[in-house]
Order: sequence, then structure tokens, then C-alpha cells
Amino acid sequence: MKNFVNQLSENRKFLESALPAEDILYYAFSSADGVECFLAYADGMVNKQLLGELAAAPLQVTALKREKPQEDGTVYEVNAELIAQTVLFPEIKEVEKTQDALRELLDGNTLLFVDGLACAFVVGAKLLPVRAVTEPPTDVAVKGPREGFIEDVKTNMILVRKRLKAPELKLQMQRVGRRSDTMVCVCYLEGICNDEIRKEVENRLKKIDIDVIPDSSYIATLISERRHSIFRSVGTTERPDVFAAKLAEGRVGLLVDGSPIALTLPFAAVEDFQSNEDYYVSPFMATIFRALRLISVLIALISPALYVCSQLFKIQLLPLGLTLTIAESTSRLPLSPSMEMFVVLFVLEVLKEASIRMPKYVGMSLSVVGALVLGEAAVSAGFLSTPTIIVVAFSGICLYAVPNFVETGSILRWLFLIVGGSFGPFGLTLCIGFVLYYMLSADNFSMPLLAPFAPMTRSDLKDALVKYDIAALSKRPTIFGSKNRTRMRVKK
Repeated sequence: MKNFVNQLSENRKFLESALPAEDILYYAFSSADGVECFLAYADGMVNKQLLGELAAAPLQVTALKREKPQEDGTVYEVNAELIAQTVLFPEIKEVEKTQDALRELLDGNTLLFVDGLACAFVVGAKLLPVRAVTEPPTDVAVKGPREGFIEDVKTNMILVRKRLKAPELKLQMQRVGRRSDTMVCVCYLEGICNDEIRKEVENRLKKIDIDVIPDSSYIATLISERRHSIFRSVGTTERPDVFAAKLAEGRVGLLVDGSPIALTLPFAAVEDFQSNEDYYVSPFMATIFRALRLISVLIALISPALYVCSQLFKIQLLPLGLTLTIAESTSRLPLSPSMEMFVVLFVLEVLKEASIRMPKYVGMSLSVVGALVLGEAAVSAGFLSTPTIIVVAFSGICLYAVPNFVETGSILRWLFLIVGGSFGPFGLTLCIGFVLYYMLSADNFSMPLLAPFAPMTRSDLKDALVKYDIAALSKRPTIFGSKNRTRMRVKK
């Protein structure tokens, strides 16, 4: 790692050769006693007005040289402490290493060079373009705060600090990515967080060796123990209130610069069936909502496979009246029940992807055309049956009752359909048993995926599928290994 020299021209030549870009600008000026200086900054990433008023202007009217008596006479030298006092920015520091200075410049800070000093002054005049703090589009709630994370990690840190005004809140910065040099903030509450989990998270971040980190999903994949699992092992949220609540439970949080999605560790599968709104309504309604989400997911996963099994292998699974109705609808179809269900599910996935990727208003029209026109035309032409379309449509609606489980649920639905259509109810039962066994054996950061149900932790069941009132949740969950389990002291 190279150091700067005390010659201004050489330092400028180094910057111009290291960063030969047109958006890297240089502003040269002189102090009151003729000392040459220049500012280096990235165009569009700094507040130029403040930089001129609070940095360049004060230096231009200040004499930077000070007398330094020597045995052979008086020598005039540039005073570094005087420069730091003259520049009217609270964020200013010295760096001697060229690599550190380049990192600060590319981060949006300004470098101040003075002739005669073998260092650069980092001036915090950063002004990056960021969007406003708004309600997150993927996690909307009727009750509760409306703020959501944005793509700037500094703003996200402020949103967390606003909710956890405690000295125990620690925000440690790490950089990941050889070329993106992305800032990752590790958040935890000292004295509450499990230190072993925190150290493991930090070690895994240090082991990441990749060029670019464009989103927090890269971090979630690279620090996971089972990267090829269809079940996610890292929690995600766009809401600062949810993020702060999870930190208060003893978890570790990660904020990634450039991404509005925050990560929380460790993660339990039961969290997919919980919503932030559950904590802002009565515990009875929260319990009902969680039960509805669980039932909806079970219907979404199993109903297509059971429908195919009932036609191919075990028609007695359905009531007689429903069996006759289905038999009448499917008597003249050219496709087998398995192939018919496969085609309708495939069309559903295609319509879903097309409606998401296309422009907003065109996507809405496409959804209507696909659902009404194509479905009605396929039934009228005798290509598909009405019961199959109803089953697939209801399965798709039920799956979106738990948005965070959509990706995993879609894969499992296809798996259950293929196995059920090939091997019947017995094969479907074995497949479900295999999936449950996999979930029982899976863990992340030493915590079982199905906690607190397997192994059973009775104290943590108060906020699993059943939601108790806030007074009953005086202890932090055991499964996260918090050092301080007391969350609330109930006065009698």
C-alpha cells in the first residue's frame, strides 16, 4: 500500500492515473500566503456549495505556514492542525495511505491536498442521490408505522437508531466486494445478542470473496449454511420497526448499502406465517390470521396434487356429488388429469411473471385477459376443465397469503403435483414426510429451522402460531440464545 508524498503535483498525478475518469473533478486554489491546494471529488456526489463556502473559501483567506525555529535559521512549514481547524466541516480526518484515500473518494467524500503535506484530508461533504423514506411496497400494513428502509445504508442506520436509543446498540461496518466495496452494517444489542452467533456472522462476511454485491440477497445466499436449500435460512424485512424488534429479541441484523432489504439472523420457518401487523392488533385476531395463513399454505401446496390423485388413483377421496361433477367436466378432455393440471399451473406461472415484468398498466390488463379471456376460451374449446382452473386459481390465491413463502411454495407445489400424479396418494404422503424430515434436520446458525416446535420449546410457543398478549411475552425467546432473557418486568 503506497503512501502520499509531500509534493502536490505528484499526488495529483497519482490520482489522475489511478482514476482516469471524467467525473472525477479537481479544484485548485491557493491560501493567503501562497500555499497551493486542490480538492478532488466525484461530480454529483458532493455538495459543491458547502464545499466552496466551508472548505475552499476559509483556506483562501488563511495563512497556512507557521514559523518553526531551527539551529540554522527559521523555517516556514505548513501546519496540518491549522488546516483541520480552518476547514469548517465537522467530518474531517487525515489519511496517508493512497488506497484509503481512493476508497473515501469513491464513497462520495472529498479529498483536500496541501502542498508540503504527505497526506490527504477527507472532507465529509457527501451528498448522494437517495429516494425518500416511504412505506415499503412489499410489506404493507393497515396499522403500524409507515416508514421503510431505502437504498442508503446511512439512512437505514438512522431509522434503526431512532427506534433503539440505547448505548447497547452497536453498528459495526464491514466492506464486502472487491470492486463494489459495499458497506455492510452489522447491528446487534450488546448484552442481549448471542456473541457466538454474532462472531459467526462476522466471520462469514469476512470470508466472502466476490466482485460485486448489488443487493442484500447476495449476502443472504453467501452466509447461508445450506445454499442449495429451497427453504430460506435468513430473515428479510423492509420495515425498521420489525428490524428493531428482532434485534431486541437477541438477533443479529445486517444492513447492506444499495438494498432496502435488511437481513436478520437466525431465522425460524414460523416467521413466514407472522406479520408485523400481528403485534398491532388484538392477540385473538393475530392468532386467527396466523391460522388462516397456515391453512392457506397447506391448501395451496396440496390441493393440486390431491385433485390429480383423486382422479387417477383414489376417486373415493372426494364426495360422490363432487365426483360426478368432475367426471362430467373431464369426460371429453384430450389431456390426462396430471398433464391438464401441469399446463394450468404453467400458464399461471407465466401470467404471474409477465404481469410483474411488464409496465404497470399493461400488466393489469394482461392479468385480466389471462384470467378471464384465456380461461373461458380454454374451457369453451374443451381443452381444459372448469374444476382444474378453479383448483389452480384458488391455490395461487392461497399461496399469496404468505408472500415470503411464495418462491418455496411454488417449488413444493410442483414437486407434490409430479409425485402425486406419478405415484398416487402413497407417493404424495412419502414426499410430504421427506420434506418434513428435511425441515426437521435443517438448521442455521445452530438453531433448528422448525423451532420452537422441533425441538419443542414451551416458553416460545406464546409467539409462534398462537399469539399471546404482550404481558405474557415478558421473556425473550429461548431459541435465539439471548444472554438477557428479561424483556419486560410486569408489576403486580
